Amino acid sequence: MPDGPGLAASVAAAPASGVQPAIAVSGLAKRVADASGELTILHEVDFTVQKAETLAIVGASGSGKSTLLGLLAGLDTPSAGKVVLDGVDIYALDEDGRAALRKEKLGFVFQSFQLLPHLTALENVMLPLELRGANHARESAEMMLERVGLSSRLKHYPKYLSGGEQQRVALARAFVTEPPLLFADEPTGSLDAATGEAVIKLMFELNRQHGSTLVLVTHDQAMAARCSRTITIAAGRLV
Repeated sequence: MPDGPGLAASVAAAPASGVQPAIAVSGLAKRVADASGELTILHEVDFTVQKAETLAIVGASGSGKSTLLGLLAGLDTPSAGKVVLDGVDIYALDEDGRAALRKEKLGFVFQSFQLLPHLTALENVMLPLELRGANHARESAEMMLERVGLSSRLKHYPKYLSGGEQQRVALARAFVTEPPLLFADEPTGSLDAATGEAVIKLMFELNRQHGSTLVLVTHDQAMAARCSRTITIAAGRLV
């Protein structure tokens, strides 16, 4: 895919007036080559998400929902279509531009936590702040870990934390930069029911406090019911 303009150029090209949705998706598709020739993982998908809205993407395993979330975050490239985040057409950007946009606008919570094993809980939460050159990264990270109930675990490495504690560190890391957009991919899929419920409650509480737009992928209908809207994907198509 040829390099496109950087983030600044794309932002400058965004309309100066009118209310922009947080996310606008049009004609988004993903196809890959396989033994039979070509497999369509995601058919042409269209939807919008308003600012501060909470949206659940649900569907059976293999339906294309995680692929869709990866495309929304610019972690993969589509075969066709457009994703506009906060007025920025992310696939008009080159890879560096998309990385800069994620650093500036996105928080991401993964099912497998994705904590760096050689960093303590505090250092994992400080990392996105340090990458942005933020002042007082340590103080901000300590405050966020206190908010998720881990003030006594700052110096612990991930291997010494329970699954629920690791996911709370991941939530703190996602929210510490106060991103306008938060994406979560099966955020309780690796947790037991009681721990998952506590993490869900914490995630929605933090999201309300920060006023961010939340998009989560889940097979858990109870979690989806907490969102203001749900879309269902079956065989790569919106239902």
